Amino acid sequence: MAATSVERPASYVDPKTLMAVRNLELRARIVVQGFWNGLHRSPYHGFSVEFTEYRQYTPGDDPRHLDWKLYARSDRHYIKKFEDETNLRCHLLVDNSRSMRFSTVGHTKSDYANTLAATLAWFLFQQGDATGLLTFDETIRDYLPPRSRKTHLRQIMLALEKPASGVSTDLLAPLRRIAELVRRRGVVVLISDLLAPLENLERNLGLLAAAGHELILFQVLDPAEVSFNFSDASMFEDMETQREMYVDPIDARKAYQQKLEAHTSALKALCDRYGIQWHRLATDRPLELALFDFLRGRSQRNRVVRRTVQR
Repeated sequence: MAATSVERPASYVDPKTLMAVRNLELRARIVVQGFWNGLHRSPYHGFSVEFTEYRQYTPGDDPRHLDWKLYARSDRHYIKKFEDETNLRCHLLVDNSRSMRFSTVGHTKSDYANTLAATLAWFLFQQGDATGLLTFDETIRDYLPPRSRKTHLRQIMLALEKPASGVSTDLLAPLRRIAELVRRRGVVVLISDLLAPLENLERNLGLLAAAGHELILFQVLDPAEVSFNFSDASMFEDMETQREMYVDPIDARKAYQQKLEAHTSALKALCDRYGIQWHRLATDRPLELALFDFLRGRSQRNRVVRRTVQR
């Protein structure tokens, strides 16, 4: 379920360098291109076909439907599936609460999360898949239903460029809203630090899973939130409640890490119960690898579904 370590090719862009690019759509294009370049050089070359809505060419297929651009990238012949073979609809749910503004690496969790959402949107649009967006904090901020038009992609980018300005995080409202709006099975991607209490979250995730949706959770954390490697005693502020407290990191580190581990274990157990993909992403991790996680997870799930159907 969690991400597996993958070698970090030199072609992948360091997130700090990537965030220096001000145009969000351009960032997304850079990540996708880096992904393809890295994949071409990796031992996973060719793995993406099953979930990128392509299938390998077989004798008897009409050669007019060959994707020559994909052939140029992979040196292999693939055919784009037709509308009746695949009809992916994806909803991206992105946390814009105040806690997402935390940073120790030069860019915030919100910058990273929005760039990841933009990357997924750009990638899916290139395949003709319908993609929607819902941004939230303590309330729902923007909702754009899934569309596959280029003008819609621009609307998604504009919504993602809005700075995080909320206070607290309400993970229940966006999930309830999607459950109400979406009647057709699809992919729901939740991008958040997931540091809010998990009570009642299970019910809403369970409803979506029971409806047949494929659920993917990306937990975005600053590296310091994982290691708690602060060295000096100082005042710490809760990003959402704005409560301040004096903390000695050396004394607090063990208790903090135990609480984070307990929270993570509860989250993973929840995901295991409902077959939900969960990936933890540190904001210094190349986004190409996050795209890899997304696509490989979909590939693995599709193989399981096919085996189940064939039985």
